Amino acid sequence: MKNIIITGTSRGIGYESALLFAESGHQVLAISRKAPKTLMENPNITCLTIDISKPEELAEVERFVKQSWNERVDVLIHNAGSLINKPFEHLTAKDFQNVYAVNVFAVAELTKVCIPFMAKGSHVVTISSMGGIQGSMKFSGLAAYSSSKGAVITLSELLAEEYKEKGIAFNVLALGAVNTEMLQEAFPGYAALLSAKEMADYIFNFALTGNKYFNGKVLQVSSTTP
Repeated sequence: MKNIIITGTSRGIGYESALLFAESGHQVLAISRKAPKTLMENPNITCLTIDISKPEELAEVERFVKQSWNERVDVLIHNAGSLINKPFEHLTAKDFQNVYAVNVFAVAELTKVCIPFMAKGSHVVTISSMGGIQGSMKFSGLAAYSSSKGAVITLSELLAEEYKEKGIAFNVLALGAVNTEMLQEAFPGYAALLSAKEMADYIFNFALTGNKYFNGKVLQVSSTTP
């Protein structure tokens, strides 16, 4: 049994991942601004309703790990994401700040919170996007989103180097299109081939075993373009 922290669990991939880990007997801290009833009713899931873009609220995570998990975090999955689809000339500084607050700064701050509770063999998995991969196909309207996803790729590579002596692995899964609510909101009518549950199955296995084979790596998880 492992202690798993997942962000962005109110819907989509995060929601399905939280259920999958819990149903497999792991303890899950599900972090989102809204807590679905199905997660709250699961005995292996603790829902923490906070805004991860506000560093002061992340203190709740530290408090929980100390009080309920005997100061141990085995897996941290940065899944929460913010996406704005808007022409570059219409993007404001506030738009960029809002996207980066969730997709980059919250990843850094939550990692800082969890590092003291992670031992050799722990795994930090950041969910990025194919849009953040250098040289990949890019799409109009995603300047803020895709650039933020590129930023966390580099951040993960740096942290893998910084913490390799402690045995904490950092890896990135750069996902292609997955049929989630967030995708539908940004691109109405576009139907991705992979469901949130199918992607959650992949993330489940990678989070538990991928650190045996990879550290500081970016795996491109996409069967189509986009």
